[in-house]
Amino acid sequence: MKAIIFGITGQDGSYLAELLLEKGYDVIGVTRRVSVDTLQRVDHILPQITIIEGDITDAFSVANIIKEHCPDEIFNLAAQSHVGTSFSQPSLTWDVTAGGCLNILEAIRYSEFKDRIRFYQASSSEMFGKNFSELGDMEVYRNLSVDNVCVGIDAAKAASRYQNEDTPFAPQSPYAIAKLAAHHLVQNYRTSYGIFACSGILFNHESERRGEKFVTRKITKWIGKFINWRDKRAFIQKVIQEESKEGVFPQLRLGNLDAQRDWGHAEDYVRAMWLMLQQEEPDDYVVATGETHSVRDFLDVAFNCVDIDDWSPYVGIDPKFYRPAEVDYLLGCSKKAQSTLKWSPETSFQELVQRMVEHDIHEAKLRRSSLQAI
Repeated sequence: MKAIIFGITGQDGSYLAELLLEKGYDVIGVTRRVSVDTLQRVDHILPQITIIEGDITDAFSVANIIKEHCPDEIFNLAAQSHVGTSFSQPSLTWDVTAGGCLNILEAIRYSEFKDRIRFYQASSSEMFGKNFSELGDMEVYRNLSVDNVCVGIDAAKAASRYQNEDTPFAPQSPYAIAKLAAHHLVQNYRTSYGIFACSGILFNHESERRGEKFVTRKITKWIGKFINWRDKRAFIQKVIQEESKEGVFPQLRLGNLDAQRDWGHAEDYVRAMWLMLQQEEPDDYVVATGETHSVRDFLDVAFNCVDIDDWSPYVGIDPKFYRPAEVDYLLGCSKKAQSTLKWSPETSFQELVQRMVEHDIHEAKLRRSSLQAI
């Protein structure tokens, strides 16, 4: 089996490449020229994969790649993936996220291998925006069997709101709008041209490889640097100030701490991607843990990992990190994926946060050691 991964240098691409290698695939990763020098996430598997340059916004480039390599499966994980950035770069976000998906679908449509190729598109829970479906009365919920309810949802946290494949979309950002356009393109090409194309509506998924712009990694990265700074000086700074100066560590600046997300681990989610392409019929699936946590919850767990019970002196609110249109609440129901794909998340929220914190503390120590060795 041969697979092409567009966006192999990202968090999901690197985990997916590892999974496919374990399953005996020939893996071809497509990366932009500007990303060739940012292969650190796949550096450990470079001898086992093929990296080629390509531009997903260039239809001719995409068609040539597919024609030359004749893949069995194509995974499109390429995107301008930061919601906040999409407000300042809407055109780029659209061209890469929506236009890139269209280019792949068109290349498959006209490929002589069209009937053999299976395509996965990474959709996003951000497409739901502020919409949710009513779960109903909690007593009714508790009395329902697992066959009739969203498997995995924590009843205490779910209250009455969740998002599944039938929830209406209401995108609140250029990123979400572009993702929704790609999502509809997949459905259209599947119906109109018989292409085996699936979309995974992935809720937030993090890992030790998460980009540093994202709030979860921003938190754990800060903790890693702070703990090493604190240990180096052997005391905890009494007053945390925004500006960095001798003896003072810069405060962790964040936006909306009350935003709630359904956070899982990327390793679990790439497994769902692969499973979608192993089914007899193509379809779209929500991939989620069924638990929602606020940014405050993430801070609680992350700081508890380093024995800090009160993180408030270390965290400040900065209005510049608020988005023009906020999505306050996302909670996924992955009943369909669990039933059809036999998929379920394996990493708990607490384990996810702990792994990220421990990784970033270790990384900070390595950086400090390398600087001291110079």
